This record gives sequence, C-alpha cells and structure tokens, in this order.
Amino acid sequence: MNFDERGLVPVVTQDAESGEVLMLAYADQEALTKTVETGEAHYFSRSRQELWRKGATSGNIQRVVEVRYDCDEDALLYRVRQTGPACHTGERSCFFRSLAPVETALSTGEVMSLLERVVDDRNRNQPEGSYVTKLHQRGLGYIAQKVIEEAGESVVAALEHQDDALIDEAADLLFHLTVLLKERGVKFQQVMETLAARHRTRSSTSAER
Repeated sequence: MNFDERGLVPVVTQDAESGEVLMLAYADQEALTKTVETGEAHYFSRSRQELWRKGATSGNIQRVVEVRYDCDEDALLYRVRQTGPACHTGERSCFFRSLAPVETALSTGEVMSLLERVVDDRNRNQPEGSYVTKLHQRGLGYIAQKVIEEAGESVVAALEHQDDALIDEAADLLFHLTVLLKERGVKFQQVMETLAARHRTRSSTSAER
C-alpha cells in the first residue's frame, strides 16, 4: 500500500450483503495488519492518534469479509458484516444525509437488505395491521401458497407480454419469497452466495475445457 506522509490510507467501509456504504475512516499499517489477522475492522483515529477496533466500546463490531485496494494502491475497501449501526449517531450508515434533494436510487442489494430488515422487524414486533404479521401468524403453509400464487401470476403476465404487470407481480413474488425465507431463518444472502458459488464452479469448468 502507498500510505501518505502521515502513514495513513483512507478506508471506505461497505456492507458486504447490501453494498451500502457505511462509513469512511483511515488505517495505518498496524490497523490494516490487525484487520487482516483478526477478521475485525481496525482503524487509526486521527483525533486520538491511536489504533481503534470498531465496536470496542459500542459493541457494533464489523466482521470483515474481504479487504480490497484500489488501482493506485492508496485506498482500501473493507467489505463487512455490520453488527448494529455503523454511525456514532445511531444511524446504520454515516451517509444518512443528502447535500441536495436528489432522487433516491438504491442498489439491488440495498433494497433486498431493507426488505429483510422490515420483515425481521414485523416478525419480531408483530404490529397490528401489518401484512407481514398476518402472513407470519397464518404460518409457513399459507406463505408458501402465496409464493406459488405470485409465481403463477408472474408467469401469466410474461406469457401475455404484459411487462408492467410482470414487474408488479415479480415484485410481489420477491416480497413473499423473502417472507418465506425469513420464516425458515434463511437469509437472502445465503441464496446469493449459492448462486455465486455455482457461477464460480461453471467458470472453473469452462476454463478447464
């Protein structure tokens, strides 16, 4: 790594599941070494002039999935699994404010992560009038039937070349599928990891040929 004159490099920290940017901090050689050795995010505090492990006092630790560096080798990317909020204000991300009113554009991962958090919250608190609460109370069989129903409606919309309807039905399908996965304690990320593993296997097989 090309550390600056202070011996530091900027670190962008990203949620490994959703792709959401959580925070920006700095690391020196010791912090980077500790991060790689322990699997937990370490940084260098410019205000306190000392090494710090994220979550050491708050408990909001960051399990590091991967450490990447940029093309100039002067910046790092920590891909992490975040426990609790990343920001000291209590917000999930430090980047929770907009400088100017612009259209909100969430990535696919951020949308699915947000959906999972909403379903988790509804299942845990079961607020009155919540559709997720109704599904949870009706049980796994009812939720499974809803997934089948939405899948069928998606297929019909596709066969009838009704793209707007297909988009709506596909959204309903993904929603109910998420509820089904959460009912069984399965994370959407696990599904994505299976798809990624299949891709790696196919790519490896193609290369061998």
